[in-house]
Amino acid sequence: MRLRIFTEPQQGATYETQLAVAKAAEDLGFDAFFRSDHYVKMGDVSGDPGPTDSWITLGALARETSRIRLGTLVTAGTFRYPGPLAISVAQVDQMSGGRVDLGLGTGWFEEEHTAYGIPFPSLGERFERLEEQLQILKGLWGTPAGETYSFSGEHYTLTDSPALPKPARPGGPPIIIGGFGAKRTPRLAAAHADEYNVPFHKVEQTGGAFDRVRAACAEAGRTEPIVYSAAQVVCCGRDEAEVRRRAEAIGREVPELRENGLAGTPQELVDKIGKFGELGAECLYLQVLDMRDLEHLELLASEVQGKV
Repeated sequence: MRLRIFTEPQQGATYETQLAVAKAAEDLGFDAFFRSDHYVKMGDVSGDPGPTDSWITLGALARETSRIRLGTLVTAGTFRYPGPLAISVAQVDQMSGGRVDLGLGTGWFEEEHTAYGIPFPSLGERFERLEEQLQILKGLWGTPAGETYSFSGEHYTLTDSPALPKPARPGGPPIIIGGFGAKRTPRLAAAHADEYNVPFHKVEQTGGAFDRVRAACAEAGRTEPIVYSAAQVVCCGRDEAEVRRRAEAIGREVPELRENGLAGTPQELVDKIGKFGELGAECLYLQVLDMRDLEHLELLASEVQGKV
């Protein structure tokens, strides 16, 4: 099982804090550093000093790291036009030497859209736009050098794009589609995703979501493998007092975290991660909400990572 560190910087993290977590994750042998793509805090936190842009941050981290993969879980399709997004992601992929994964979704948090003047269409339209965005990204990245790319859809039109720059990986970075929808999400994942992610659901629910995507892949006649992954809030401690201290630091209760996330001693985490593995998950995103607690990462690396 590959373990990836997943952060929520909009809750209150400078670039320097994110850099410290990314470098610690790399030094400790984790597979990747991922971050959310949000512009407004959630819940009862200050959010200071305010949001940081995901792709500007990842571009900087690309030059500050050398091995660890970098990505978003997930970029909001409402925030960026697909053409400029293709440029940004391809550039960061080049800057990192091909270490980027792109998680892309519809966008869902209306408050951040109204706060920063970003249009927020209906859910149906957001899914329509996401599907066109996925087609455009793959089209731009897959166009041979020296040729142009055009696209005519209901929401986006591209005419004779030079389709540059190209990402480091031919065809573009791996694309991650996440969510728990019963119909549209499995269909989009089967058609476009290299990886399908289920965020913050219990083991049994995650298994059901995996099965729906497997069925959609079969229905579409897809033969290319797809990576199945999950994301869980993590709160680990050597004893109950340490678990409780870390839960309190992120404003959560230990019983609730044990039920809905990964909480407890290292062995408890190893056992629960194993259950996700039995469902076919190859990768698990550990959502670290207290980004200043680097000792938490050290514990996860030394007592969990090598045992899953």
